[in-house]
Amino acid sequence: MCDDRVIKIEKIMEILKRNYTIRVLRERDPYEVLIRTILSQRTRDENTDQATDNLFNVYPDIYAVCDAPIEDVEKLIKPAGFYRVKASRIKEVSKLLIDQYGGIVPNNIEELVELPGVGRKTANCVLVFAFNEPAIPVDTHVHRISNRWGLVSTNKPEATEMALMEFVPKDLWIELNDLMVQFGQTICRPISPQCEVCPISDYCDYDPLSDEKNKD
Repeated sequence: MCDDRVIKIEKIMEILKRNYTIRVLRERDPYEVLIRTILSQRTRDENTDQATDNLFNVYPDIYAVCDAPIEDVEKLIKPAGFYRVKASRIKEVSKLLIDQYGGIVPNNIEELVELPGVGRKTANCVLVFAFNEPAIPVDTHVHRISNRWGLVSTNKPEATEMALMEFVPKDLWIELNDLMVQFGQTICRPISPQCEVCPISDYCDYDPLSDEKNKD
């Protein structure tokens, strides 16, 4: 029996591919992807980019970061916010990777989630963006949009990931986050989504009037 959600997500992905550039297939260093994802927690992409560039322009690899004074790391990553917590986490993860993995980031979710402060979203980002391995990183964009489209009915990103994995064809996993994040940043924004120009409107269950009613 065919799941209507499979047809729906396939059509949606076709539209997204016509409207956005797929960025996920660029070759990236796994360690930089891991650190960037740690820095991205609870901050905007532009701040993450600035903090990541600041850090790796001064300390270009895992060994340099591990040996760097934590005060320097804090200063460099300050644009990302929560810089003291993130600097401590970066140092801890870097040392553990050197001690246990010879400075190599593992390429499986079981070992990745064992790293300090690395949850499923971060681990899946590393798999997708560093190793081109099929996974579904569920951030706030993917969680919000999946519910708006009516593909899932979930309260937490972890539940959204599990629900999506049940029916989304595996050949779409790698591109899913990349395209949905771009869509969420430009059209399907958290507040005042641009429904009037949305190319996905025919496949979306979201009612913009419901938000207005909830405000009353």
